[in-house]
Amino acid sequence: MPAYILDGKSLAAQVRAGVKEKVSRLAQRGIRPGLSVILAGDDPASKVYVRNKVRACEETGVASRLFAYPSSVSEAELLSRVGALNADPAVHGILVQLPLPRQVDAQRVLDAVSPAKDVDGFHDVNMGALVAGKPGLLPCTPAGVMRLLEHADVPLAGRRAVVIGRSNIVGKPLALLLLRKDATVTICHSKSGNLSEITREADILVAAIGRAKLVTAAMVKPGACVIDVGVNRLPDGTLAGDVDYEPVRQIARWITPVPGGVGPMTIAMLLENCLRAAARE
Repeated sequence: MPAYILDGKSLAAQVRAGVKEKVSRLAQRGIRPGLSVILAGDDPASKVYVRNKVRACEETGVASRLFAYPSSVSEAELLSRVGALNADPAVHGILVQLPLPRQVDAQRVLDAVSPAKDVDGFHDVNMGALVAGKPGLLPCTPAGVMRLLEHADVPLAGRRAVVIGRSNIVGKPLALLLLRKDATVTICHSKSGNLSEITREADILVAAIGRAKLVTAAMVKPGACVIDVGVNRLPDGTLAGDVDYEPVRQIARWITPVPGGVGPMTIAMLLENCLRAAARE
């Protein structure tokens, strides 16, 4: 029997509806969550991501402002903007869209964002809180994955989870969140040997390495939950995840599609983070 599809688009719509309701409640206290987005350069994918985020803000009542800069922008100019947004009480969330132009030290810009307004969850303070198991703003994509797993009642405690990818944005924080739920976690990456042997032991397999159709059916344990975080553009212009979807779907128990799986949840978690930051007032 083909796997049950974890519909991120549908769940994200439910999350956005909840955010919209809570935004209305905050309005009664005179608070309107505000998100400011910094976009630098002409990366087409970044423009699409930002447009989707701004649209989601409009739908839920979150005030959004976009600060767009040319690819020639200086690091000092971006740092100045971040400083001004940190000091603006109407701004509850600051999002720096990556990648930034080459002349800009992206980590320095990200570190300049106030941890209280770091709705991407990338700041060292929020990452440290995640490692320590303390409250903080969580990275959006890992948080979205966990919400999908929770919604589908996928068992985690005592199960073997394998995460392919060790980025600070997805792989590492997701591994920590899975550990919080008592999963036994292994992180694999481009230098890992015997990858197929490791993935075939996984009850929960997460692919977040950015290589189209890397995970084949032969690498998946029958009955596993397969989460595909990758979004890759194929030569014919179509999108594909890191998982070879159709063959894997025939042996997995749960699977996320691309598109329509993890992606919509990332934006939904961004809205929740912005709401959480605003509610602290």
